[in-house]
Amino acid sequence: MQRSFLRSFKTVMKVASVDIFPLRKQPSHFLFFSSHPRHLQNQIQGQNQKASHFNTDKANSSIGCPARVQKLMASQSDPLLAKEIFDYASRQPNFRHSYSTYLTLILKLGRSRYFSLVDALLRRLKSDSYPITPTLFSYLIKIYGEADLPDKALKTFYTMMQFDCKPLPKHLNRILEILVSHRNYVQPAFGLFKDAHRYGVFPNTKSYNILMRAFCLNGDISIAYSLFNKMFKRDLVPDVESYRILMQGLCRKSQVNGAVDLLEDMLNKGFVPDALTYTTLLNSLCRKKKLREAYKLLCRMKVKGCNPDIVHYNTVILGFCREGRAHDACKIIGDMQSNGCLPNLVSYRTLVGGLCDEGMFDEASKYVEEMLSREFSPHFSVIDVLVKGFCNVGRIEEACGVLSKSLKHGEAPHLDSWAIIIPRICEVEENAKIRDVLEDVLKIEIKGDTRLVEAGGIGLENYLIRKIRAKSRLS
Repeated sequence: MQRSFLRSFKTVMKVASVDIFPLRKQPSHFLFFSSHPRHLQNQIQGQNQKASHFNTDKANSSIGCPARVQKLMASQSDPLLAKEIFDYASRQPNFRHSYSTYLTLILKLGRSRYFSLVDALLRRLKSDSYPITPTLFSYLIKIYGEADLPDKALKTFYTMMQFDCKPLPKHLNRILEILVSHRNYVQPAFGLFKDAHRYGVFPNTKSYNILMRAFCLNGDISIAYSLFNKMFKRDLVPDVESYRILMQGLCRKSQVNGAVDLLEDMLNKGFVPDALTYTTLLNSLCRKKKLREAYKLLCRMKVKGCNPDIVHYNTVILGFCREGRAHDACKIIGDMQSNGCLPNLVSYRTLVGGLCDEGMFDEASKYVEEMLSREFSPHFSVIDVLVKGFCNVGRIEEACGVLSKSLKHGEAPHLDSWAIIIPRICEVEENAKIRDVLEDVLKIEIKGDTRLVEAGGIGLENYLIRKIRAKSRLS
């Protein structure tokens, strides 16, 4: 590897140590390999000036003190070049690397995924009996996680023990997160979790949450529940996330009643559920068609210290509309506005669609008016469902009115809307309102998705022919 590495560099810079480092002995020569020799030489000279105050025994070495070597290595973008500098310094008489030089090189090699070189440096650190700080292992665990190497992350926990470095809960938790992100490593993660106390590190609430979430996602809700209960026995206090994880697991198993009971237990213990917890429960209650319970929970939220937001309201609105209870959804729209939460486009689109499905077209039209008064762009999906609704019951004039409002707000209806309304316009007897709408239609810019001739077919063609003949007679 080293030979191929040396051949890959463009040039070899030979620098006399007398020109770079302040020495008292005869200069000896050494090699630095760089693809940018002048830049590297300038860096070295600058570092020498800053480091000239060092005058220790280690500074008598031809390469200078460890601090100087560490700065030189840190300045290299190529980790293999940094390693060459490290190895060269190691060969100098009376020179001993510092922990900082090792740490700098290990991180450079690790981030570039030279993991075999990292392992060799760790063995060298251990054999030379350097004092190690937990920071090194924090970095290594992060590097192995980013490289998607759960085995290496797990091995790091036991490597810490070999260095007489006690793992901290944050090390344990980060390793657990890396392991459980792979389904095949959930059991090894559980094993590490159970054995951690033997090595002097005790799982905290976050540790339990990581394992609970993993087992819930795997469908092992009973194990997650067992872990949750063990927290109390070990004088650990579950947090809001602990409850939410278990509620989500219960909801995935369609055990929504158990999730609601857990919410009550949470409230009785003085916890304030967060917005995501309520979203999970409201969505599950609506899917189980427990709409009354969902509405009651929505009303209780503000009392319990969590103001409902647009997501909570829209979840319940959708639940009522799905079950053909759009008239009840209208009440929720009123509630949310009285609580200072204004409906958004999703609210109106869901409600208008639900009202149209129940044949309540006049009520739906009122909400379209309200939407436009709030300066919402009339999304084509809202216009489309109302136009189709009016056309299906033969109320062409009202459909044209909706279409006209859409055009006035600069929103070109979708092809499906054209396809249903233009043939109907052409079939009915003309009146002033319908004629005006069609005139507006013919004036708008025709875009790729507004193919009027395709939508209207022969009916539109005949209509245009009649208009041309009428104008010819007048002229």
